[in-house]
Amino acid sequence: MTATASASQRQFLGQPVGVAYLAMTEAWERFSFYGMRGLLVLYMVQELLLPGRIENVAGMDAYRSVVESIFGPLSTQAFASQTFGLYSGFVYFTPMFGGLIADRWLGARKTVLTGIVLMTLGHAAMVWDVSFLAALLLLVLGSGLLKGNVAAQVGRLYPAAEEARRARGYTIFSTGINIGAMLGPFVCGLLAQAWGWHYGFGLAGVMMLLSAAVYVAGWKHFADDTPLHKRETGPAAPLGRAGWAMIALLLLVLFLNLGQNLAYDQGANVGMIWVADNVATASPLGDVPVPWFNSEDALVSILIAPFLIWFWPRVGRAGQEPHDLTKMAMGGLVMALSSLALAGGAMQAGDGGKASLLWPTLAFFFSGASFMFQWPVLLSFVSRHAPAKVNALMMASVYLSAFVTGIGSGWLARFYEPLGPAMFWMLHVGLCLASTVLILALAPWIRGRMAALDGQPSRHSDDLEEAVVH
Repeated sequence: MTATASASQRQFLGQPVGVAYLAMTEAWERFSFYGMRGLLVLYMVQELLLPGRIENVAGMDAYRSVVESIFGPLSTQAFASQTFGLYSGFVYFTPMFGGLIADRWLGARKTVLTGIVLMTLGHAAMVWDVSFLAALLLLVLGSGLLKGNVAAQVGRLYPAAEEARRARGYTIFSTGINIGAMLGPFVCGLLAQAWGWHYGFGLAGVMMLLSAAVYVAGWKHFADDTPLHKRETGPAAPLGRAGWAMIALLLLVLFLNLGQNLAYDQGANVGMIWVADNVATASPLGDVPVPWFNSEDALVSILIAPFLIWFWPRVGRAGQEPHDLTKMAMGGLVMALSSLALAGGAMQAGDGGKASLLWPTLAFFFSGASFMFQWPVLLSFVSRHAPAKVNALMMASVYLSAFVTGIGSGWLARFYEPLGPAMFWMLHVGLCLASTVLILALAPWIRGRMAALDGQPSRHSDDLEEAVVH
């Protein structure tokens, strides 16, 4: 993947200035997404799905009938969590189609802008009960056009040889995501607690308009994204066996990360319900809004990002930087600590008691840290190794793995009530550890195969065992 001549050559923190515009576009889009997402499951459990309100939602009877025909009879909590999981999952499924639309027809810029418009309409529709399901549908479709294409645009700003610089660019991009992810639940949660749910949802729509303005302002700084059918490049070369083999290896890496991703997603799903019901949220300044724990997750990621931007190049110059796969495994271990903290809080609360604020504070601290070890690294890894012909599609496949974890976390949520909180969170500790062990076990083989397919040495010269020690 190469940067194109049409991209601006201006710099921002040693990176193409287009990275800054893309990071801020995602920051305000993520403000909207995580602000609404932080309210969603609590809004359903505490208000929308209760008798007297659920009848106001257009299409709810038909929707619930379909969901329960697939997943079986569900309690109010399980139905809310499954709906949350379906929404979270399909938000990351549709980028597969958004990548195809961008690659084949519209180009990334027009596709992203269309997605922003649809998401703005979706957030606006959340203000009314009657349009709740229609709002979720618009958000799913809009996110599909936006997500993978914005991430792919970051990678296109760099020459193929600048691997380390690209990785740091993705860290800046992920920091933008986390700025929005921190502010969204904080502000929307505060508005929802003070004036009502719909004020929080309405603000999310306003911030999508800001995202659109930033994206249009940065238009000229993005790399060329002429769709394939308009490029005068002659007949497209087939992927070949090497291309398909690389795709298979990338899909394997995505699969190996599923365990820790399931645990991470559950924090915003059942995690919110558990905190609301089982944690003493009173503080000297008043009750802590439950969505603020989602803000803590993002804040930790923001604070860790500058350290990692400084630290990885420093140890890399000494030949001691862990391989990307090792960093992903580190993320799995840290995420296991997050689920373990939730289990500890559940044990303290027991039956009918209240856990200390310390437990969810620790849990969301560790989940925020795990994000920065894994997610930007995974994005960079796929961007670097994906065949150029299907690069946007493969970047969208990263989000397809999030579709699987969204659906999976919603399905796992049904076990929260029968298992009890402590055992439920220990189950997620096990998923994280399984993910970590599998990544470490298969990493040497994956590295070797990718190096052979790329026709070059592995990215780092260090041996996997040495990387783990360092």
